[in-house]
Amino acid sequence: MQRTLSPIAPVARHPFRQALVLSRIEQARTRDDNDVKLFALAFSAFFICFYTFIG
Repeated sequence: MQRTLSPIAPVARHPFRQALVLSRIEQARTRDDNDVKLFALAFSAFFICFYTFIG
């Protein structure tokens, strides 16, 4: 019988594996934050350019 090891196991018993799970969660939060910032930047740039051409 073989078990597959996953760094995102629901029960990480070893401290090193717990650190891996936490670091992946933090990275996911950072990526989500970057997506929102990129969307806001692109939206505001489009808004400024569009109204500059009208005016």
